[in-house]
Amino acid sequence: MKEYKATTTIYAPPEKIWSILIDGRSWPEWDPSCDKIEGRIAAGETLKAFTKLSPGRAFPVKVAEFVPGQKMTWKGGMPLGLFKGVRTFTLTPKGDKTEFTVHEVFSGPMLALIGGSIPDMTEAFANFAEGLKKRAER
Repeated sequence: MKEYKATTTIYAPPEKIWSILIDGRSWPEWDPSCDKIEGRIAAGETLKAFTKLSPGRAFPVKVAEFVPGQKMTWKGGMPLGLFKGVRTFTLTPKGDKTEFTVHEVFSGPMLALIGGSIPDMTEAFANFAEGLKKRAER
């Protein structure tokens, strides 16, 4: 298993943060690692994420869990679970602020072969959380 995680406190209500998260077209404006998101971010939808960490490559994911204002999960990978990535976005209200977490877990039998080609996403996740925070607090 390989995983990455970033958490931040955002001084905004979950609903405001959620509206930013589900507006895929605006991601490149606040997420420094994002080239573009194709598709509609909604329950059951399939998206294509394009990142500066792997230029020119599309990462297809399915929006597997979608609880407005609370939690969203994207799943992608290879057939039969040979390799999978599961990214979860979580919003937890804390009084007048919200704790935001983005967490991704890579797993599967092919991870040993593919894992080395996955770029270190520690900084990208931290920048994602910081970009979302700045966008929501402005």
